Amino acid sequence: MNAISIVIGSICVLVIAYRLYGTFMAVKVLKLDDSKPTPAHELNDGKDYVPTNKWVTFGHHFAAIAAAGPLVGPILAAQFGYLPGLLWLLIGAVIGGAVHDAVVLFASMRKKGQSLSEVAKEELGPVAGFCTGLAMLFIITITMAGLSMVVLHALENNPWGTFAVGVTIPIAMVMGLYYKKTGNLKVSTTVGFIVLMACVLAGPSIQNTALGELLTLDTKTLAIILPIYAFFAAALPVWLLLAPRDYLSSFMKIGVFIALIIGVFFINPAIEMPAFTEFIGGGGPILAGPVWPFISITIACGAISGFHAFVGSGTTPKMLDRWSDIKAVGFGAMLVESLVGVMALIAATALHPGDYFAINSTPEVFKTLGMNVVNLPELAREIGLDLEGRTGGAVTLAVGMTYIFTEIPWFSNMAAYFFQFVIMFEAVFILTAIDAGTRVARYLIQDFFGDFYKPLKKTDWVPGSIFASALACFLWGYLLYSGDIGSVWALFGVSNQLMASIGLIIGATVILKIADKRRYMLTCLIPLAYLFVTVNYAGYWMITNVYLNTAAAGYNVLNGILSIIMLILGIVIMVTAIKKWIEVWNSSTRLLDAKAA
Repeated sequence: MNAISIVIGSICVLVIAYRLYGTFMAVKVLKLDDSKPTPAHELNDGKDYVPTNKWVTFGHHFAAIAAAGPLVGPILAAQFGYLPGLLWLLIGAVIGGAVHDAVVLFASMRKKGQSLSEVAKEELGPVAGFCTGLAMLFIITITMAGLSMVVLHALENNPWGTFAVGVTIPIAMVMGLYYKKTGNLKVSTTVGFIVLMACVLAGPSIQNTALGELLTLDTKTLAIILPIYAFFAAALPVWLLLAPRDYLSSFMKIGVFIALIIGVFFINPAIEMPAFTEFIGGGGPILAGPVWPFISITIACGAISGFHAFVGSGTTPKMLDRWSDIKAVGFGAMLVESLVGVMALIAATALHPGDYFAINSTPEVFKTLGMNVVNLPELAREIGLDLEGRTGGAVTLAVGMTYIFTEIPWFSNMAAYFFQFVIMFEAVFILTAIDAGTRVARYLIQDFFGDFYKPLKKTDWVPGSIFASALACFLWGYLLYSGDIGSVWALFGVSNQLMASIGLIIGATVILKIADKRRYMLTCLIPLAYLFVTVNYAGYWMITNVYLNTAAAGYNVLNGILSIIMLILGIVIMVTAIKKWIEVWNSSTRLLDAKAA
């Protein structure tokens, strides 16, 4: 198998899916009508509700949802071979992820851009609403802290990366002010992009200067700076910082992967990893569990992700200019993210299996695998870093992309530059999810605690916005600074997919109520059935085999208790939804019978 055939085949599948299935969802199932004003127009406050150009919104939405999942998940899942991950990235994204993102965005816009917990309360009742809100607060806190930890390790003692990431903030604010004043998107985009690229290229030259010394930060300092930045991203008007920064960062994100696609076409690397490895039944050095259910749990955002529900019922529904934009922003952005995951998978599986496992396993574990490294010593020499035992996936992606780029003759002596650039690129990729996620956490806190203090529910109430933003940053910032999130990070995979199940449950409920044909509900029920079973089995497997197994390396009673609570919340929401579906179905049947009579 070669990389070009995988890239061409994947692009064809995703384009056809967008053209056919995306149009079916938009026209037949959701019946999007541009004659109706969107919440951005109805509630335009110039701060949170702001009608925004479709492609700016797409840039923001894609930048926010495409965090660590499509980068790291497929790389870790390559332990099972290239084929399980490839199949799930394509099938899961088309049948599950794109549908999930579109229906959640639609459901939130029908309720004036409210969070998913508020939508659940109105569609399913107060019990499901409370359980959804509690689950969302838990998941978003873990997600923000966990994603931030990846950024910390990418920017730690890395002045070039810190400079390149940090400079996006003032550039974005100037872009936002200019666009707000003139409405000229082309000029602001062009100038902003040129200045960003100039700063990225200038990054290496500042490393040995006073500025470079100032930007050489340890993890504790960065752990304070990141929540402070996120506070301003959450509290300031969306047009001033968050939207233009995410929009600008999306150019780098998409541009790097377009460059990777071009690189693949230049050298057409062979896929060194077999279709299936010996670890599909479990017992692997990276993932202990079997290929099912953990292929779906590990890849997460690359195929379907509950984190997308936070963005799809947080910032994005308050920005869409027209209802038909849901197809491009909701359905389309998920398919682009799937392609990102495919390219990350190629970068990992183009490495020799011995090199791949040497990076992603501890040296002690790698010695037990009976494998030998092939190209890794030479790559380590060219990059200038010891690469073995750098687990977590981020370094593997940087090494894989560097390996592909440096095979092009023009770039053969630029390994160190490409490696550092990709590390910086990963930090930007993830940081855009952190700022949008924190703003979403602010909305969730205002909705959740607004039941006890009504003024908090007003998103335009400045004291409430400041309080909720500060509380959100404190919750995940404390976990980040203390490092406690490391003990519960394994929960993210299961809880994230559980959140996606909740999104599909609410989507199915909305479709049942509005669709001319009730069978359209299957667009949500089919992926929901698979995902709900997968999530619960994965949670059960982790509880019995790891968290509450005294002989397991990951033994952790707290993780076990938290997993049980999360699974119970999911079951309560599912039971409540089934009761609601039966009620709506029977009432619709009676109405149809009355009309027939």
